[in-house]
Amino acid sequence: QLQLVVSGGDLVQPGGPLRLSCAASGITLDYYAIGWFRQAPGKEREGVSCISDTDGSTYYADSVKGRFTISRDNAMNTAYLQMNSLKPEDTAVYYCAAGEYTVDWESPTEYDYWGQGTQVTVSS
Repeated sequence: QLQLVVSGGDLVQPGGPLRLSCAASGITLDYYAIGWFRQAPGKEREGVSCISDTDGSTYYADSVKGRFTISRDNAMNTAYLQMNSLKPEDTAVYYCAAGEYTVDWESPTEYDYWGQGTQVTVSS
C-alpha cells in the first residue's frame, strides 16, 4: 500500500522553528523527487520546496529561501522540511508529495503521490 505520512505540524510562535517529516511506505523514495506544498485558507496550493531524486538539487519558493531547508534520508525512506524563523504568513496546511518524472517542481500536477497534510500555525 502506497502511503506518505506527514507529521510535525504544530502551533509555534513567530520566529520559532519546526520540522516536518514525510515518511513513505510502499514506495522507495530514492526514485522520486519530493516536494513540499502548503495551502492557506482561501488560497491555492503553492510549492514551498523540492529536492530531486537524481542529484539532490534543492529548490525553494522565494518566500521561504534562507529560512526553510529540505532534506531526505533515503535509508529511512523519509524526507524533511526544516522551517526556521517562522512567520504568521507561513500558517497553512503543509503537504508532501512524491513525483517520479517531476519537471516543474512547483506544479502539483507533476506529483504522483500525496501525504495527508499537517497544520502549521504561526501565532503568538
